[in-house]
Amino acid sequence: ITKVPQAPNYVEGVINLRGKVIPIVDLRKRFSLELKEHDKNTRIVVVDIGGNVMGMIVDSVSEVLRLPANTVEPPPDIVTGINSEYIKGVAKLDDRLLIFLDLSKVIDMDEVAAIG
Repeated sequence: ITKVPQAPNYVEGVINLRGKVIPIVDLRKRFSLELKEHDKNTRIVVVDIGGNVMGMIVDSVSEVLRLPANTVEPPPDIVTGINSEYIKGVAKLDDRLLIFLDLSKVIDMDEVAAIG
């Protein structure tokens, strides 16, 4: 990852992915979570948000799933607070709950698009 001067603090820098320069965002920094060292489980997940491709540093990835849209429910009313606008929905899968983030609200695309 190549650092970019004057980037938002949650933008780690940029990488070259198959000839395309894409910005890399650290989600721990973006959500003001406690920072931790990257380890063998740390991954960069590449996403497309409204035509903008970027990478997001996550602690780990356990699996990739395809879920029918009808299995995703709106977040419960109890999920309120400062960051609740980031939550797009919740899905039940076996004995787990999966939280869906609205990536277009998590990342300020104007700031990041100016970098990549």
